Amino acid sequence: MNPVLPSNDPVTDRVQEALAVTLRGCEELIPQDGWVKKLVRSEATGEPLRIKLGLDPTAPDIHIGHTVVLNKLRHLQDLGHTVIFLIGDFTSLIGDPSGRNSTRPPLTREQIEVNAQTYYRQASMVLDPGKTEIRYNSEWGDKLGSRGMIELAAKYTVARMMERNDFSDRFKAGTPISVHEFLYPLMQGYDSVALKSDLELGGTDQKFNLLVGRHLQAEYGQEPQCVLTMPLLEGLDGIEKMSKSKGNYIGISEDANTMFAKVLSISDVLMWRWYTLLSFQSEADIAALKAQVQAGRNPKDAKVALAKEITTRFHNAAAADAAQQDFSNRSRGGVPDEINEIALPLGAGGAPLAIGALLKMAGLAASSGEGNRLIDGAGVRIDSIVISDKGLKLGAGSYVVQVGKRKFARVTLG
Repeated sequence: MNPVLPSNDPVTDRVQEALAVTLRGCEELIPQDGWVKKLVRSEATGEPLRIKLGLDPTAPDIHIGHTVVLNKLRHLQDLGHTVIFLIGDFTSLIGDPSGRNSTRPPLTREQIEVNAQTYYRQASMVLDPGKTEIRYNSEWGDKLGSRGMIELAAKYTVARMMERNDFSDRFKAGTPISVHEFLYPLMQGYDSVALKSDLELGGTDQKFNLLVGRHLQAEYGQEPQCVLTMPLLEGLDGIEKMSKSKGNYIGISEDANTMFAKVLSISDVLMWRWYTLLSFQSEADIAALKAQVQAGRNPKDAKVALAKEITTRFHNAAAADAAQQDFSNRSRGGVPDEINEIALPLGAGGAPLAIGALLKMAGLAASSGEGNRLIDGAGVRIDSIVISDKGLKLGAGSYVVQVGKRKFARVTLG
């Protein structure tokens, strides 16, 4: 995105720097001139801005896809602003319908408490814990009561709610929409009222909810927050968004060797998108590295540098060096110089191919079922990584697949 600077505000170099940090890799900043005005006011008064990110503890672990917005928070935090890490223990009881084509089952209180225990500890691997305000939206959600919920619901119309794509699509298709699902964007918006946030971050799938926050703040007499949406990070397959359920993720608590090897497994094309969204290197340094690769430098050099940076962030430099050495040792000693080259088609419409089907089609297993049994026995490796997830799907790319000690194939999907 290109910066838009209002001519009537005294925009200093520091404000321009903050705007550039905000815009890097983002999808949208709404409204951009409103954010500049907030930055100008903050610099003039010395009052830090309040920047909010809410995450519902729907799973016990955070993967690096979540860190796209966490990285942005850290960069704004380093500029002196207040970061609010909001755990949605109340909204989890409702269930976020964003991007869903059916009603999401709400979590139980017990599930929420178990998952929330690890969220902030893992987020602190990116954020500065000493400068982070941690909140739970049950603080005000539980206190609203029936009267407060009715008063909140009166501040938004059904017509506006039905402008949301997933609601309108489900309504047109005759798919049931539960009334309680309308409460989710209202409660997420009310979080912004309760926290008096100046900026709220979220993925592109959260845009509607974030804009509800702007509307409700105006209804409650507050200056509306600005909204910053970040792209959803594609997972290891380069197609689907990163998700534990799709098996294409890197957990930030995974061991260093696994983390390093998984980064090296991504495609050369996906690598540059990961650089933009995950790396802390400057855009100028990334552009220079990309130019070197385009001029003939081995792209693996850039991928190794990215793998070391990410592994160092969640472990340390020594662990990253050891992971690189471990990967090199396994690559040299484990794969024969000559292995079968096999080209396989993707699924219908270019869909990723399930690992069991890949093993069968490549002749590495007699059937998909046998392939799954081999995975259960830790007998399958892809690019030297032991595969444990039978639900793994692989997108376009080239992979060294090993079954047992002696079966190898270089499988190209496309």
